[in-house]
Amino acid sequence: MRVLIVEDEALLLDKLKSEFSREGFACDTCEDGEEALFLGRETPYDLAVVDIGLPGIDGITVIKRWREEGIKFPVLILTARGLWQDKVAGLEAGADDYVAKPFQIEEVLARANALIRRSAGFASPKLQLGPLSLDTGAKKAVVDGRTLELTAFEYNALEYLAMRTGQVVSKTELTEHLYDQDFDRDSNVIEVFIARLRKKLDPDNSLKPISTLRGRGYRFELNEG
Repeated sequence: MRVLIVEDEALLLDKLKSEFSREGFACDTCEDGEEALFLGRETPYDLAVVDIGLPGIDGITVIKRWREEGIKFPVLILTARGLWQDKVAGLEAGADDYVAKPFQIEEVLARANALIRRSAGFASPKLQLGPLSLDTGAKKAVVDGRTLELTAFEYNALEYLAMRTGQVVSKTELTEHLYDQDFDRDSNVIEVFIARLRKKLDPDNSLKPISTLRGRGYRFELNEG
């Protein structure tokens, strides 16, 4: 999943980026509202984490403009204080949830994951798709009672595809949502990892959960066996 983190406190920005990256997110960061506006317009993020008190264009205005332009990715706001006025202003601007500073990073991550799940149409952190069970909190995948030994990338690719069951996901889209900006997007790494993921998900080739649509991308479909 790809997240935009907008925070003008350098130490906090680094901390948030480090923790989100550790959880397997691809992270873009900026420290002011003007750049945040640009990045949000240019990239289809899975989530934005936005501090209200930004220099120049404040976070409330950034969110309002995104929403006015039809940008729909979920937004989690960070407020400097627990004032109800800040929370109300952020939610009325179009934010989806909030966390008041100081906060525990575990709460930020939990709320971020919940927003991403809800935006994909899943209320529970545990997804059941046929014989596949995904625990998005524990980052664990189980097929027919068999726990899969997946790398962080393999799990994140599986989760991204599973949350878009039945949809065609292009190789470019998958790359953009799983890797940082400096990743070599002309490589065939995605194809290699998808092949490995297929083998781990379906070693006897009976489920065929990930299909390749030549020139279009991948589609995840998994029904009860």
